[in-house]
Amino acid sequence: MSKPKEAIEELGKELVKDVLANKQPKMTVPIRALSNITFDRKTETLRLGNNTAERNFFNVAHSKKFLQTLEVAAVSKNLLEDGKHASLRDVFYMVKRTIPNTKTNVVDEQTESDDAIEDLELLTASSREKLNINANKMGSVAGNVVIEDKGDEIDWSKMGSGGWSVPSNVEEIKFKKVKAKYVIYMEKAAVWERLHEDKFWDKQNCIIMSSQGQTTRGIRRLLQRLSEEHKLPIYVLADFDPWGFYIYSVLKFGSINLAHMAESMTLNTARFLGITADDIEKYGLKKHLITFKEVDMKRLEQLQNYEWFKDNKAWQRQFKLMKTFKAKAEIQALSSRGISFITDKYLPEKIKNEDFLK
Repeated sequence: MSKPKEAIEELGKELVKDVLANKQPKMTVPIRALSNITFDRKTETLRLGNNTAERNFFNVAHSKKFLQTLEVAAVSKNLLEDGKHASLRDVFYMVKRTIPNTKTNVVDEQTESDDAIEDLELLTASSREKLNINANKMGSVAGNVVIEDKGDEIDWSKMGSGGWSVPSNVEEIKFKKVKAKYVIYMEKAAVWERLHEDKFWDKQNCIIMSSQGQTTRGIRRLLQRLSEEHKLPIYVLADFDPWGFYIYSVLKFGSINLAHMAESMTLNTARFLGITADDIEKYGLKKHLITFKEVDMKRLEQLQNYEWFKDNKAWQRQFKLMKTFKAKAEIQALSSRGISFITDKYLPEKIKNEDFLK
């Protein structure tokens, strides 16, 4: 497999070859859509199919996206040559300008440059992190772990109240010491702060990690490395709602947008440790339920029909009970039983009894 810089240069050479041969410059890009996604039952992972789209420079419908992809490719090549990194927002501004002699901008919104970067990942078979393009840091971690990052030794057990901030690119991190029985990932920073203040990671010999809502790529990759390199089980602590279930689904099976990154992003060992319908009954949380909105019900129905959930009786039971409740519950509802109920009783008991969904 070519290195990122070499792959970008090869892409450019192929386009030049077309021009010199008086042919229309074109790119062949795999289609990133549900219609081109397959579910590999053997690996329980979403995979990108073989359908592709040809993007022609002289086709008015294609020309702008064609240009956007070349612009981000040029930015990435320069970053790789200079040994520097840029954020997604940086790249947006680096390519945002008006095309000479027109009133048209190369990009108007960051979503356009972000999409072009994902196309470049497919064209070069390299993740954006390997293309020296990073996202914002949006996660925290704590535990009895020592790593080396860019020559600095960092102890995750001694990072104060905020924990270590998980970067977008975790490929070059070296694990010097990992003392843990498992990892708990939670969607909410507030829940992570409760576990951290109670020193749950120290008392239970584990690692705690969080983001703010949907899991970042850096966190997904870090979780996968801990799972594969150190054989640690991954528990996902999320709300009893379609969105919490979806976060688990993305972690375990992958996502449509990142199906091309399945090998480095998915967590086949992930287990759902979050609130379930059974917990609501067991811990008397019914009075803390939040009534569904129409959008919640629609999302739940989508989840029910996902191929990877269709034949899973345990998950279908949860979906059915949630429909019966017509309501959802947040993890923080457990605080009604005491501020540290989640760390003193709920999590230790669930983990000991292997009371999770998979």
